[in-house]
Amino acid sequence: MQSEPETVCNVAISFDRCKITSVTCSCGNKDIFYCAHVVALSLYRIRKPDQVKLHLPISETLFQMNRDQLQKFVQYLITVHHTEVLPTAQKLADEILSQNSEINQVHGAPDPTAGASIDDENCWHLDEEQVQEQVKLFLSQGGYHGSGKQLNLLFAKVREMLKMRDSNGARMLTLITEQFMADPRLSLWTQQGTAMTDKYRQLWDELGALWMCIVLNPHCKLEQKVSWLTQLKKWNGVDVCPWEDGNHGNELPNLTNALPQGANANQENMGQCKSREYQHLPAHKLLEEGESYLTLAVEVALIGLGQQRIMPDGLYAQEKVCRNEEQLISKLQEIELDDTLVKIFRKQAVFLLEAGPYSGLGEVIHRDSVPMHTFAKYLFTCLLPHDAELAFKSALRAMRLLVLESMAPLGDTSRPHHIASVVPNRYPRWFTLSHIESQQCELASTMLTAAKGDVQRLETVLESIQKNIHSSSHIFKLAQDAFKIATLMDSLPDITLLKVSLELGLQ
Repeated sequence: MQSEPETVCNVAISFDRCKITSVTCSCGNKDIFYCAHVVALSLYRIRKPDQVKLHLPISETLFQMNRDQLQKFVQYLITVHHTEVLPTAQKLADEILSQNSEINQVHGAPDPTAGASIDDENCWHLDEEQVQEQVKLFLSQGGYHGSGKQLNLLFAKVREMLKMRDSNGARMLTLITEQFMADPRLSLWTQQGTAMTDKYRQLWDELGALWMCIVLNPHCKLEQKVSWLTQLKKWNGVDVCPWEDGNHGNELPNLTNALPQGANANQENMGQCKSREYQHLPAHKLLEEGESYLTLAVEVALIGLGQQRIMPDGLYAQEKVCRNEEQLISKLQEIELDDTLVKIFRKQAVFLLEAGPYSGLGEVIHRDSVPMHTFAKYLFTCLLPHDAELAFKSALRAMRLLVLESMAPLGDTSRPHHIASVVPNRYPRWFTLSHIESQQCELASTMLTAAKGDVQRLETVLESIQKNIHSSSHIFKLAQDAFKIATLMDSLPDITLLKVSLELGLQ
């Protein structure tokens, strides 16, 4: 193949405190990222710093010249570039000679080679117009031609910027969000009353997740947070801004593919991830002796999973609750628990059991709280070898499913004519209810297995099942599970478990 003809490009790069603050290139290529020529010059400057002569700011050089040298300098400059600079030079000369001109009201003169003041903002160069154009183009393609992939690459770039503490991360995300808000399809879907596609909603999810990373950044200034809050409120006030809850469709969805069911839920991912190794890296300014980034990360994850939160209204948001919880637990399952991490698990389990309304394992929870079954099963399996009492206490507390329990009657039921005013149970629009009940059943089955041989614990688990599980098919499944566990080949039948099986079967 013939190579492309060699072209010479004029490239200018401005630096400020180790950042490239502006770039220009005569190639004319427009993109979000730097062109190949800017990258080449940057690499040349990094690899061969001695080949790029370092000059003093031009203002310093001019200061050292006498009048004749200054005149010679200016005239030669004009002669070399007379077609480009002569009109500007004559205009500036006229202004300088005019005492009342604006230029004479300003002390000194600008120097583009001197760099910014130490107090001035400095950030990496970002072509804002190109970011807007690219996002607009990808959105206009409606998810076709790999546009979704391209948008995800932009999101990945924002994440990379945030990781490097590059202030452009927030700038770039602002530009992306503005284009998302201006997408004409939002108005169309709102007018037609139709829900946006799942792929498109996933992009909005990523947008929201990135904004959370930005506003929770501990390194940003208060005035930045105030500015972002104002901007987010402004976007939120726009009519076409999508709700986080997602659609409110009337049809019950088929969650078979979206949410893994039963005992294989995470497998009442693992093989692929075990190869990763997590290590304790000491954290700066330790809160307590022995803490590391790993212990802090695990503790934050457990706090998040254990928080009491109300189930959202929309179908998509309810699916997301389950999906996010399972993704976080699968991440935790990659970590091998050592003594230090077991202490964290114990500490958090005790705290969640004793905490007030912020805890999903507290004594009192809201009727519409997101159930803790999935999290409690994970907590139970982690704690069981180290503190069985705490493991069972946490799991039994989590068995609740208050949303299915009957509501209290209204009015004075002691009088006959008020009997009819008893309100039937208000089933909520919990689209993920079948998945939630299966997770409750898995938690109960896990406890039955662990309680084999312990009469008191088996009776306690039986009582919890009878009180909290409302699905006859799940109760029957647990009766079968109890029978299987009780009659394993390698040991004599467990009489108590057989009784549990019979009780559940009769129920």
